Amino acid sequence: MIRFLSCLLAFAFFLPGLGQANSARIKDLVEFDGVRGNDLVGYGLVVGLNGTGDSLRNAPFTEEAMVNLLERLGINVTGEQFRAKNVAAVLVTGALPPFARTGGKIDVTVSTIGDAKSLLGGTLVMTPLNAADGEIYAVSQGSVIAGGASAQGDAGSVVQGVPTSGVIPSGARVEREVDFDFNAFREIRLALRNPDFTTASRIEQVINRTLRSTVATMLDSGTVQLDLTSRNLPPLPQLISRLENLEVEPDQKARVVVDQRSGTIVLGSDVRISRVAVSQGNLTLRVQETPLVVQPNPFSVDGEPIVVPRTSVELDADPGTQLALVETSVSLPEVIQGLNALGVAPRDMIDILKAIKAAGALHAEFIVQ
Repeated sequence: MIRFLSCLLAFAFFLPGLGQANSARIKDLVEFDGVRGNDLVGYGLVVGLNGTGDSLRNAPFTEEAMVNLLERLGINVTGEQFRAKNVAAVLVTGALPPFARTGGKIDVTVSTIGDAKSLLGGTLVMTPLNAADGEIYAVSQGSVIAGGASAQGDAGSVVQGVPTSGVIPSGARVEREVDFDFNAFREIRLALRNPDFTTASRIEQVINRTLRSTVATMLDSGTVQLDLTSRNLPPLPQLISRLENLEVEPDQKARVVVDQRSGTIVLGSDVRISRVAVSQGNLTLRVQETPLVVQPNPFSVDGEPIVVPRTSVELDADPGTQLALVETSVSLPEVIQGLNALGVAPRDMIDILKAIKAAGALHAEFIVQ
């Protein structure tokens, strides 16, 4: 327990707000309105699989896609029966980055939608990728890199990783550009990834101080708006390049995050605990059944064996920890030192933190995963 909390204490010094101020660039705190990607999706076929493709009886859409593909290539297969095991129907997904130009390449992810066992060694056939407006913005094709392996026999099988999903690095070529004039903006908004009034106010102040003009205006906890109508401002791309590297000290709510499955506890730098007394102990109840079979007397005519129940009940009270006083803390190291005085296991510490929160002495947002 002491080693666990000592490691937690050492880790705490790397959390924001301890020691000296921890600043971050504006580009790491916000998203610039209009500077975003667009999701793409397409339906295609992966060929060249080593008998691990779709069984066409259970995936008829794969057979229909194969017929359509072969007919487009000038091969008439009307009325033919396919029994290929080296083809799999897949969904291809990707993201068109902002300001992507025709001829550029993007990464795509390929995932099976039928009962294919693996995409190892497969090749994606030319697949158009559509955006939300239904237009084709990219075309994907190439060898699939699957991240797993599978093997099976008559009496068993083994699967490692996820062989039914893979990626194609630079596997799609951009065919259409998004019609977008970035320099035509008269105003632009900065959307905070973690909305906070204090952080938004600091971003507003540092921008106006840097530009020596009232250009930035905080609209709410998650939005800062820039007025681009001033004649003294540089072109928008140069302005964004200058502003996104400005340093701002972000602020956030005090949080305690608990993962009950692994027993992990993470305390934010602003966590405070009021003066509180804590005692912890365990109560164990053991119930043991030892039935006894009693046989009838020898040579008895109507005698039958009977079962006599015997129950043993034990109630053990773990002495646990004595009543410990956790003083009012002003920093995360002092909070940990106070909890460390209880000398309990990490999972018991989770229960203690819950109880302190219920008592109103833990001044932080408590998140249980």
